[in-house]
Amino acid sequence: MCRVHALSPQVEAQRTSLIPETLEDMAADVEHLATVQRIQEVGQAVLTREERRKRQRALDGMGVPSFGAMLKEQGVTAMRRKRAKIFQLNIGLYCNQACTHCHVESSPKRTEMMDEATARQCVELMRSSLDTISTVDITGGAPELNGQFRYLVQEARRLGLEVIDRCNLTVLLEPDQEDLVNFLAAHQVRVVASLPCYSAENVNQQRGNGVFERSIQGLQMLNAAGYGKQGSGLVLDLVYNPNGIFLAPPQASLEAAYKQELWETYGIKFNALFCLNNMPIKRYVDYLQRRNKLEEYMQLLVQSFNPAAAEGVMCRDTVNVGWDGKVYDCDFNQQLDMGLRIPGKSSGSSLTVFDIAHLSELTGGSIAIDNHCFGCTAGAGSSCQGAVAS
Repeated sequence: MCRVHALSPQVEAQRTSLIPETLEDMAADVEHLATVQRIQEVGQAVLTREERRKRQRALDGMGVPSFGAMLKEQGVTAMRRKRAKIFQLNIGLYCNQACTHCHVESSPKRTEMMDEATARQCVELMRSSLDTISTVDITGGAPELNGQFRYLVQEARRLGLEVIDRCNLTVLLEPDQEDLVNFLAAHQVRVVASLPCYSAENVNQQRGNGVFERSIQGLQMLNAAGYGKQGSGLVLDLVYNPNGIFLAPPQASLEAAYKQELWETYGIKFNALFCLNNMPIKRYVDYLQRRNKLEEYMQLLVQSFNPAAAEGVMCRDTVNVGWDGKVYDCDFNQQLDMGLRIPGKSSGSSLTVFDIAHLSELTGGSIAIDNHCFGCTAGAGSSCQGAVAS
């Protein structure tokens, strides 16, 4: 464990919750209210099926083959799971933000949270699978607001595993998280933080009013604790995703621009920048559909298909677990309820962490694919670790 620096009184004095502002924004968001009403009318499962049909109609209109057919046509290796290296846990959908691009539709109104029994079983799988996994990747929602977050971090680190916290930065300023930065630093958690631009206007447009300013404060707090600084052992990575209907630019050049701008303007240092494409699911599909841009975006993804990116997609060596313990190939499939099934049982029997004793049991299995997968194979590719191809 490493030495932890105390936070300055000036930073501590600025703590206020973002949740009231987020709820106010949601109440005034006509598009959000329309989606909520639709869910109440037909249910989430029906809405998810409708979403898939919208993507498929966009592809049919272009005469594009299925994602599976595209893989075969391009000679891409069959989509089967390798030995798992990353154990990714989505421990809840509750969040203090409600971002327009969010593929899990998190917000302060979501109540889905991983319980203690499921968290303990995840730890048992970590323990039994130490010969294959090296990283535990914890996401949400805002995972830090889940009561099981610190337990999972402590146990994973005790087992010698790298832990990633996918942090929205503003959570560091929530009133009940005063010791969060120190906790992360003390356990040498790698922080992967969302910052889709170094412009306040772009960030606030995508993530909510006041988010940029709080994000900068959060980064300064992490820097004060040693994150992003050479020799500290505390890794701080940032995540970019486009604020429009285009793909992420080259990762290396954008990282250089981020580093220069954040250092010169705010005195902020970080280690690396990950560039992600926006996935055509959930809120982002709604956003595109209401602007009659879904077909245009799907066309962009298909035309930018990169076989090298398809070879490196994260689902090949990642096992994803939902807040309820169900097992998936990736976080995107999780949100579309495309879970792994228990062999020999009915199609409705989802595999959970309670059904397996070692993650190697999943090795060699087929990966569930569909038309949303074009989002991960466009351009330089898109994964939770950023670009996967040149």
